[in-house]
Amino acid sequence: MTIKLSVLDQSPISEGMSAREALNNTVELAQFVEKLGFTRFWVSEHHDSQSLAGSSPEVLIAHLAQNTSKIRVGSGGVMLPHYSSYKVAENFRLLEGLNPDRIDLGLGRAPGGMPMASMALSDGKHRDVHRYPEQIDELLGYLTDSLPPAHPYQGLTAAPMIPTMPEVWMLGSSPSSAMLAAQKGLPYTFAQFINGEGGPQYTEAYRNNFVPSEYLDKPKNTVAVFTICAETDEEAERVASSIDLSLIMIEQGMRSNGTPSPEKAAAYQYSPFEAARVRENRKRMIVGSPEKVKKEILQLSEAYQTDEIMLVSITYDFKDKLRSFELIADALL
Repeated sequence: MTIKLSVLDQSPISEGMSAREALNNTVELAQFVEKLGFTRFWVSEHHDSQSLAGSSPEVLIAHLAQNTSKIRVGSGGVMLPHYSSYKVAENFRLLEGLNPDRIDLGLGRAPGGMPMASMALSDGKHRDVHRYPEQIDELLGYLTDSLPPAHPYQGLTAAPMIPTMPEVWMLGSSPSSAMLAAQKGLPYTFAQFINGEGGPQYTEAYRNNFVPSEYLDKPKNTVAVFTICAETDEEAERVASSIDLSLIMIEQGMRSNGTPSPEKAAAYQYSPFEAARVRENRKRMIVGSPEKVKKEILQLSEAYQTDEIMLVSITYDFKDKLRSFELIADALL
């Protein structure tokens, strides 16, 4: 099977790095992987974060699209319950109008931040996640000018009027998100970098229960996974130690000023519980030499029955990140 590679980037901030540097790194990375032959480049939505700079994917997508030429760019994803479906439709129609056949609209329902940020985004109102399926229908209706006659906004146009539409993806890390994507007849990305358990089974349920739609006639799925590659397994482990410690700090609510260095990770004294958590978190990652990473990516492709793997990489040193993607491309593309 020929494998396609894609990237989900969260604009991570390392200790000692500014948010502006992190955003510039995201642009450089998009240009770099485009030259390597990657298929798509998605950016995330995180709020009130000291370690991730990507808060507004729509704005970042516009900049990325203007600084690349052919790679697909999109959201991984827009957290729809925060927003009006109409506004999201107009944002992404405008992006698609400016960059025809290059825009992906990945949708999620997670908050992307702590409760205070969610309240601020909705001006004090609680997020109604139960409306998420209905919001998806509304969004698709706006993108295709096909709101049902009984809809209160039927006849409303999401400007600009253009002949193409962004490719809409549903994102998730649970069986319910997989089933919702199947019911809507939309492509689905499982976030293994968030949940290391059950992904192949949930994605199989998506495929088995898929209902063909005007957007997609058969199931289409990807998987996103943390990936670190270096010349040797030992060097890859050294680089990945930064994210091992970072995840432990996040899980335990420790104060973080960004991704720690491998040296800081090497000096950290892990408790037995924390060491067990590191091993558990490794289910969300592929770490190793090019040969090892290639083997595990091919295994992942078979497990998820997909020809496209989306890579998520967080390193302390941006040069290690670039080298990781370069080595993986050399091995697989």
